[in-house]
Amino acid sequence: MARRLAAALAITAGLLLGGCGADYGVDQHGNAVQAQQLDGHWLVLNYWAEWCGPCRTEIPALNTAAKQWQAQGIKVLGVNYDGLQGAELKAAADTLGIDFTVLAQDPAEHFKLPRSEALPVTYIIDDKGKVREQLLGEQTLEGLQAKIKALKGGA
Repeated sequence: MARRLAAALAITAGLLLGGCGADYGVDQHGNAVQAQQLDGHWLVLNYWAEWCGPCRTEIPALNTAAKQWQAQGIKVLGVNYDGLQGAELKAAADTLGIDFTVLAQDPAEHFKLPRSEALPVTYIIDDKGKVREQLLGEQTLEGLQAKIKALKGGA
């Protein structure tokens, strides 16, 4: 009986997860990141690594941006450059003090992003899913605000 229940649960979970093709996997806390949470929003997608000094320096600005832009529907997301998963991803994000959502699954293919050899790299993606800007190097809150304002047409 227990085996049947386990098998039924595994099949159900597989069907549920299989239907989430457009979803973004899980975050650093293991919570599902659904497409409806991100699609239709402007995204600031930042690639970081623990060993990257400029990445560490820009995290507070990205944390502030994530809080400030929440009401405007602009989402700040992180992706670990080294592909850390699970507990390692959570530990690295905690070490750097990242408060915004870190995607465990790299969305590069979804957004057709080029693989950057330099870090940090930040992409600004519009509400239609189009990459509008690739920013290399450490970002500041003021710089990101100005870039988004310009891309949105001064709105």
